[in-house]
Amino acid sequence: MSVRTRFAPSPTGFLHIGGARTALFNFLFARHHGGEYLLRIEDTDKARSTAEAVQQILDSLAWLGLSPDEAPVMQSSREARHAEVARELLARGAAYLAFDTPEELAAMRAEAEAAKRPFKYDGSRWIGLDPAAAPSVAPVIRIKAPRGGETVVPDLVQGEVRVANAELDDMIILRSDGTPTYLHAVVVDDHDMRITHVIRGDDHLTNTFRQCMVYDAMGWHRPHFAHIPLIHGADGAKLSKRHGAVGVMEFEAQGFLPEAVCNYLLRLGWGHGDEEFVPRPRAIELFDLKDVGRAASRMDYAKLTHLNGVYLRAADDARLTEEVLKRLTRRGVDFGTLGGDRVRALMPALKERAKTLEELTSAAAFAAQEGPPALDPKAAAQLTPEAKALLADLAQFLNDAPWEQTDLMNWLRDYSDVKGMKLGQVAQPLRIALSGSTQSPPIDAVLAALGRTEAMDRILAAAG
Repeated sequence: MSVRTRFAPSPTGFLHIGGARTALFNFLFARHHGGEYLLRIEDTDKARSTAEAVQQILDSLAWLGLSPDEAPVMQSSREARHAEVARELLARGAAYLAFDTPEELAAMRAEAEAAKRPFKYDGSRWIGLDPAAAPSVAPVIRIKAPRGGETVVPDLVQGEVRVANAELDDMIILRSDGTPTYLHAVVVDDHDMRITHVIRGDDHLTNTFRQCMVYDAMGWHRPHFAHIPLIHGADGAKLSKRHGAVGVMEFEAQGFLPEAVCNYLLRLGWGHGDEEFVPRPRAIELFDLKDVGRAASRMDYAKLTHLNGVYLRAADDARLTEEVLKRLTRRGVDFGTLGGDRVRALMPALKERAKTLEELTSAAAFAAQEGPPALDPKAAAQLTPEAKALLADLAQFLNDAPWEQTDLMNWLRDYSDVKGMKLGQVAQPLRIALSGSTQSPPIDAVLAALGRTEAMDRILAAAG
């Protein structure tokens, strides 16, 4: 049977970075085995699920390059099927109607709490009940938990895990209003979608034992299970906003490349020797669940930023230019065709210093805009009267220079030699005039990209 995996998020908020890693592992496992990777939106919590959250999940997965191979399945659209299976279990005698009122259930829990024992539902009074004697209460359908022995799950990450069946209770599979419970719906959906491998966070491990009751009662073949450890913050606590960005699109907004995020997430809990830089084709070639560790991983934003810089330097210049111009537009920077051309010309040099697209955008802003740039505080402090006089003199010298990058550097060297100065003493005031900063790409590249008219206007404005 061909491998089929699925990612099944709930649309109650943004896609968490931990969920993105789960999606990535499902995608890579399916691709490694030549199988299919599917998406199911588990929207049965109608009070909290929103259309906006669904779209955000789809957008996040698309940005990461993890869109599914088939149209997403909306779990809420399958409620009739979930109810059908619940009633089949009832007909088979594997489930029963339970007529407890909310008050009775609350009393049972209070009694268990008073006795300092875990609450375990005992529905023996309803099993085999004569329908004529049933209370006038809308019943739920509960599955019959196995009474003896244990449930064993050979987990592909955790190893063999087991639980005594005495710890399982008769869970509700269909509520009194006819809607399915999550634990029941997931099993029906995975079976009908022909999912062969359920790869998810280890916080679902206890759910697996309960879901096996449905598989076994229906006589369905269980999928292979793989429960991967969660991602924690640097302090070992559950990853949350206080640690930094946690939503996938937050990373996009902060200027991370999707391939860098995926590479970093891959290495959180999975490894192949010393390989750190693992592009998508290599990841598909190597990925196997046997290499997933059992310990929780810790999010290291500094390491992600470093890796992003590596990917940024390797990225296509045209792609980076398009992304930078888009971000400049978001910032309200006004630029035209010439501004875009200048950014494009400087991109090979600009990307060497940046670690994120936001840094790259900030570094490129001076080239996109028209007219003299605003000076940052450090640059303004260095634009002394002496520096302004040098710029005025340099403007006259450059007025007759041929405006090609190699020629411009030669002219700057000649000027420095004539004035008895080091090249850096000339280049720094010029850099400030052209970029508004004490840092920029090589000064000859900046002059060439800006063009004679724009560059001379900026030099004269700074000199004045």
